This record gives sequence, structure tokens and C-alpha cells, in this order.
Amino acid sequence: MSKLGTLDLASGVGGKIEKDNVLSAVDKYEKYHVCYGGQEEERKSNYTDMVNKYYDLVTSFYEYGWGESFHFAPRWKGESLKESIKRHEHFLALQLALKRGQKVLDVGCGIGGPLREIARFSSVSVTGLNNNEYQISRGKALNRIAGLDQTCDFVKADFMKMPFPDNSFDAVYAIEATCHAPDAVGCYKEIYRVLKPGQCFAAYEWCMTDGYDPNNEEHQQIKAEIELGNGLPDIRRTHQCLEALKQAGFEIVWEKDLALDSPVPWYLPMDASHFSLSSFRLTAVGRFFTRNMVKALEKLGVAPKGSQRVQAFLEKAAEGLLAGGKKEIFTSMYFFLARKPDLPTQ
Repeated sequence: MSKLGTLDLASGVGGKIEKDNVLSAVDKYEKYHVCYGGQEEERKSNYTDMVNKYYDLVTSFYEYGWGESFHFAPRWKGESLKESIKRHEHFLALQLALKRGQKVLDVGCGIGGPLREIARFSSVSVTGLNNNEYQISRGKALNRIAGLDQTCDFVKADFMKMPFPDNSFDAVYAIEATCHAPDAVGCYKEIYRVLKPGQCFAAYEWCMTDGYDPNNEEHQQIKAEIELGNGLPDIRRTHQCLEALKQAGFEIVWEKDLALDSPVPWYLPMDASHFSLSSFRLTAVGRFFTRNMVKALEKLGVAPKGSQRVQAFLEKAAEGLLAGGKKEIFTSMYFFLARKPDLPTQ
């Protein structure tokens, strides 16, 4: 799936962080989280630092394992993970009814895999908003390779304070990204502001479902593992996302947890009992090889000190995602389509 090789993975760990400082960055990142005594309020008040450290540390692992699109997807039987990911991105574009030549915003765009796929699929110009310098540098390089550097670009900014004028975009989407926001209402209000009246915002959100019991210790542990392994200040419930959209001014067109109808469980790539040649690096065997490869490269000094610990908290994330999915207390694909009302007629 990815063109990143072993040495690319090793050299990429830490992103823009100086290699001698990777271990201390891992220390600081881990201390934000419940598993290491961290508090939710500290994660929310320092979300920019926490999320930036997270993506500097993990992006090369993501690209090595997932390719250019770092997200889950509903799958049909017989469909590969890569095929399902593309279809998930196309579904989003179709829900937004994108038209040739429109200006679209991707909020929290990663290295731009979905951005490039949607731009090609719908013949639109997409701006990727990202606050991580390393991911933007990777995205720009991949845009050039894809021949999309003239129609798609990246802007480095915080999605809580976007540097765009009001009513700038014909459509906005977010794929498993606004879950990093410390305040859903504030984030959705910014999206509402930059979206043109009468146009739509669509997203896939990471959420705890109604099956989550905040007083259940096992549920708490699963939630904490997902937060640690994915750079999240908190994980909202589905109804909290809906309420936040309404508070921001949106009209809800429709919403659904798409995980409920997936013939193949979305969490299958995390399942140790599953084996796939097409997504080998995500399987238990593939992760075993990656773990030992990272260990060896860190000992040889090719990968920076702290690389094994990054691999370890990503493994912990996989365990939490698998448990949360199986128990149906967490979903990675709560979908909504929301509309900004038209301006009142004079």
C-alpha cells in the first residue's frame, strides 16, 4: 500500500523533531495521557503541542502501514482494505455533491491521501488544513508526484483558528480529524464560518457509542488506550457531536454510525487472528516484524531513541481500537452531513 520502505520508516520517526530530542518528546507526549497519570484538561489546554508531537512521532509508521490515507472504512466481503478506503472517500465526495471546479476544504488532512483521491474523483480544488509541518512537507511532495500541486495545496494552521475569510469554500469535509479538537463547538463554528451559505460539511468522527459506560473500568481503560495511541484530548459521544453541530448553527441533513452496516468489521485490520497479504504490514505477523525491525534499527542508531516506545503505544492503540470495536462502545466512522443555512432573502 505504501511506497515507504524500512529505512524511510526509521528516518521519518520524529518528523521535524531533532533526532536527539525524540526520546524526550515521547516522554512528554505520554505524560499527557491517563495511562501515565495525565489529565483531560491538560490535554485540551495543550492540544496543539500534544497533537503536533503525536504526528511528528507516528506519521512515518502510519505511512509505512497504511499508505497515504490514514483512516478506516466499511468493507464488503472480498474487498481489500485499500479498495474500501477509496470507496469511503468517494462516498464522502458524493454526499457533498461536489462539482467540477469547486473549492473544497479538507480539515485535518494528514499527508493528503483523501485530498488527492477526492480531487481526482470530483475534479475539484482541495485545500488541506494541517498544523503539522512534517505532514505538510510529505503532502506537498506527494502532490507533486501525483501532478496535483497546481490544483491542491496545504495551509499550516489550527482548525480552531482558520486563516480564511468568511464564506470561502463550496464544501468542507473532515475524515477522522476533528476528534483532535479540544472543543467540538468551537471547531464546528470555524468550519461553519468558512463554508458558503447553503453548502454542506461532511465528516467521519471517532466517537464513543451509547454502549459506552463511563463508570465501567474496562470501558475507561479502552478509551484511555485509544486516546494515548491516537493523540486525542478526549473522545466525544455521538450525541455530543450532533449537539455541537446544532450549537454551531448547522442543520443536520442525516447522520449514522456506518460501522453498524459494514459486512466486514472496520476493526479487522487490528485483529491478531486476521491475515491479509494485501495489507500485510497491519496484520499481527506484519506488526511483529515491524516491532523487531524498529528495535534493531534503534540499537544500530538508524532509528532515533524512543522509536520502540512509539511503536509500543501504537500497538496499545490497536488493542484499544479492537476491543472498543468488538464491544461496540467505540466507532471510527460516525458519519454526518450538515448544511449551513442559506442567507435570509431581503
